[in-house]
Amino acid sequence: MGVRTDLENNFDFEIIDEFLDHFAMMVEIMEPMIIDLGIQDRVHRSIEELFRIFHNIKSASGYLQIEPMTRLSSFVEDALEQLRTRDRIVNEETITWLISVSDMFQQWQEDFKMDNELSKINFSLLILPDMEKA
Repeated sequence: MGVRTDLENNFDFEIIDEFLDHFAMMVEIMEPMIIDLGIQDRVHRSIEELFRIFHNIKSASGYLQIEPMTRLSSFVEDALEQLRTRDRIVNEETITWLISVSDMFQQWQEDFKMDNELSKINFSLLILPDMEKA
């Protein structure tokens, strides 16, 4: 039994369908927004948008009791909050880390599609990069 079947056994089909539609849209725009963090005139908008995306995923996955997704979204949201306080491009190490986070969410999207168990979080995603260095 996969993650989608678990959700369907515990929640209304329409709620799950709406979550999966929104989740797919957010995952799709995540990586381009991350890449834009390295461009001065796009960094502010991209940080704000990414913060909103991870906040929305955290809230929805929390409601649906998808614990790994809730925990990782919260962790990334906290990191993005730190980046929001600055007005400069994001360093390459942080962009690479965020792309790896995006890859994890893409894997989870595939897990939903294939009704697999949710893939385990790669431990390296739980180690924050040095976001302060230039």
